[in-house]
Formats: sequence, C-alpha cells, structure tokens
Amino acid sequence: MKAIIDCNSFYCSCEKLFRPDLEHKPVVVLSNNDGCIISRSDEAKAFGVEMAGPYFKAKPLIEAHGVATFSSNYNLYGNLSWRVMETLRMLIGTDNVEVYSVDEAFLNLDKVPKQQLHETVRNIKDTVEMWTGIKVSIGVAPTKVLSKVANRLAKKNKVITNCILILDTPRKIEQALQRTEVEDIWGVGRQYAQKLRHMQIETAWQLSLKNIEWAHKHLGGVVGVRLLRELKGVESIVMEEELVNKKMIATTRMFGKPVKDIASIKEAVATYTSRAAEKLRRQYSAANIISVFVVPKEPSTTGRFRHGPSISAYTTLDNATSITNQLIKPAVKLVDSLFEEGRLYKKAGVTLSGIVPDSSIQGNLFVPEATNKSRMLMNMMDNMNFAMRDDIIKFAASGTTRNWKMQKNFHSPRYTTRWDELYEIG
Repeated sequence: MKAIIDCNSFYCSCEKLFRPDLEHKPVVVLSNNDGCIISRSDEAKAFGVEMAGPYFKAKPLIEAHGVATFSSNYNLYGNLSWRVMETLRMLIGTDNVEVYSVDEAFLNLDKVPKQQLHETVRNIKDTVEMWTGIKVSIGVAPTKVLSKVANRLAKKNKVITNCILILDTPRKIEQALQRTEVEDIWGVGRQYAQKLRHMQIETAWQLSLKNIEWAHKHLGGVVGVRLLRELKGVESIVMEEELVNKKMIATTRMFGKPVKDIASIKEAVATYTSRAAEKLRRQYSAANIISVFVVPKEPSTTGRFRHGPSISAYTTLDNATSITNQLIKPAVKLVDSLFEEGRLYKKAGVTLSGIVPDSSIQGNLFVPEATNKSRMLMNMMDNMNFAMRDDIIKFAASGTTRNWKMQKNFHSPRYTTRWDELYEIG
C-alpha cells in the first residue's frame, strides 16, 4: 500500500503554531510581494476568501471578517517542513519516504501487515501532530494516484474521516472514484479534463473503466497508460529517491515596486546570483552556464492580471565555477543586453545550469595561488552568513539600500531559525 501525507493549510498552520490566539480563527498567507493569497485556513475558506486571488481584491472581505494576514515566511515554513519529513523518516525509515513537496510526502507501507494498517496510519498521524504541531491528512491506497484520491476525500470530509481515508477494498476504491471529478485526478490537467468531459467522462470511475489502448491514444501515450493503470489499482508510478543534487539552480523574485533604472536591476541580479551561488556550493557543485531574465511591466487593457513577456539571455563560462564574484560579473553584463531605457520592470531572475561536481575542477597554473583558493574564501563567507544571517557579508554589487526588495508588510518572526526571534513564553 502507498500513502500520501499532506499538511493541512500548511503555511497557515505554521503561522498558527506560534499564535495560539489564532486557533479556530481565519488566517491567510500571501505570496511573494504580498500579491496573491496562497494559503487559507478552513475558517477563511468559509468566509469565501478565494485561493490564488489578488490580495487587494480580497482585502475588503478580509478586513470585514477580521482575517489574520501574513506575508510568506519561507524560513519558518522550510524548517517546519523539515521537521515533518524527519519525523516520517524516523517512524517508517528513510527509504520509505519520498518528499513530494514542501507539505506532502509519499509513504511506502508495503511492509505493513494489512491487519495493522489502520493502527500504523493513525500512529503516524498522531506522532507527526504531537512532535511538530502541524495537522495532517493521510490517504492510503494500492497506488500513488489512488492515495491522492483518498487524501483529497479525507481532507474534504474532515469531520467524518478525521483526516484519514484508507482504500483497502475494491468497493471502497470504486466509491472513492465515483466521488472524484476528472479534473481532481492527480496528473489530469485542465485541458485533458475538458477533453474527457467532451467524451462524456466526468468521474475518475468512468475513466478507470477504459482500456489501455484507449488511454495510449487519448491520454498522451505512456503517461496516460500509467495513470489509467494506477486508477485500476496496478502500481505503475514507483517511489522515487530524493534528488540530492539539483541539475539546475534558480533564484527569482518580484520587485517590491516596478523599477526603471538599470542600477537597481543590476543590484537585484547580483543579489540573486549570490544566493544561487550559495545553493550551488551547498551541494559541492559548479556551473558552466548562467542565464538572466527580466520581466517588463505590461499595461493591462482588460483590468485582469497578466504575465508580461520574459526577456532572457545566457552565457557559457570559460570554466565551471561556484565563486560568487566570478558569476556576478557575467550576470551583470547580461543585464546590459536586456535592459531597455524607459521601460518598467517588475521581476528578474538568475539560473545556473551545466552543473558539475566542483571536485572535477582543476586549479590553474597560470594565475596567482590566491585565486585557486577562492573556494576556501567562499566557504568562510557562507559560514559567517549562516551564523550571523541576513547576508552580513555581501559583494558591493548587491547594493546597500535595496529599494527594489519585495514587500513583506505582514511578516511574522522566524521563530525557529533566528536566535533574536525565538518564541517567548511568559
């Protein structure tokens, strides 16, 4: 059996964990730059606060019902996510946990005897909630896709299911699939859902009755066949090992307000490059290619939000490197080729690719000895920044005022990762 454990309204749960006064109160968390609503508590949902809706549109409703509002606090969310995942690894073993996202993980329960399944799942839920304070829902079924179906129904009917649903018989699976719309199936996008409804297939149960040849023809070939087999209870999407080293590293941010001067964009790109380089060194790697993009602010004639076109450029480095200043120089130079005088820009980003192990990089006999020791300097810089936080040491190209930084008007303390922001009792 496979299970998926999902943290309930994760970002909101993290904020509530250190605010007991918000228990059973409506809470929302906003995206970067306080732009859109990306997490809602059940109480906020009951008041009609829409997911992914712009904050400025929901603000009257939020203020009318006294909904507590928070800016994204990724330091806090990341640390609490790690605690949840570590708890799972301790309970059932590292090899049986696949971290799927910041608030979800698949569990391999094949070795759990059927007669002990309910007790085991209940123990996992109770232990995670006791040790971390984060409420979770668990769906269990013979395959990953069916476990996602079970998890969704468990969360949809919390009072009845107590956030646990185990599909361990053909009858339970059939009933669950009959209650699941095609657009709610994991792996079925909006376009495929519309296509299926056009074919008079409206539920997961109706889809599961189709044959393999039909899936290969109408559901995208091999991927569709795997999905159908999973719905039929045949395991086809296996547990995957955690990707330790990334093949591409990116750092992108929205500006706090649109900027029109090239100096601010260069500061932002230098800052994002520094962050990407730090991530690169953390996995003991180096990059051969650096890409930079900017997004101009486009006027909207319809009154609706629209993404502007992304303008990008890249360069291939002479030698793979993880040294921050060696990456900042070409990144900032790329900005010159992207910037257009008179335009407003709302976002920028940096991507490092062509990643190789830094152990494969040889020293250069034709440069001063100190240059070959730059990696040691970077390690010292990373250690000091980790200990002191908030980029206590940074390159001048990153700027000092940083007026382009994202808005965080409702930011909560980083309770678990900063000594001066620890939660106080008394």
